[in-house]
Amino acid sequence: MDAAFEHEVPVRYRDLDTYGHVNNVVYGTYCEEARVAYVEEVLGLDEIDEFTAVVASLEVDFRSSVTELTTVDVGVSVVRMGESSFTMAYELRQGGELVAEAETTQVFVDPETRESRPIPEAWRARVREFEGLDE
Repeated sequence: MDAAFEHEVPVRYRDLDTYGHVNNVVYGTYCEEARVAYVEEVLGLDEIDEFTAVVASLEVDFRSSVTELTTVDVGVSVVRMGESSFTMAYELRQGGELVAEAETTQVFVDPETRESRPIPEAWRARVREFEGLDE
């Protein structure tokens, strides 16, 4: 994957389990932190609450263990955009070594009705421009 965006996430002591490696559920948090950073930068939002999308699916493929209390570099790209949903792909690396690959699908929802709604066209345009995607 040639990520359009990269975000560095610190590995915290609390991320480690009793075996001395980052617990599997924490990888979802690393993806979330990178996704929020991507959304804030690419969409230029003042408040993340403006981004009314929920995660509909999360898939993680683990490649190796994270055991060092340093950082994980998370590469992020939008790989698909539908009418009301979009999919992001992630590569997580520590010290240049691939430790996991992940994918999430987010669905935009109306905050009042909790029903899906179309992705705002201005946001689509910003993502397409940032990612270098064709219409």
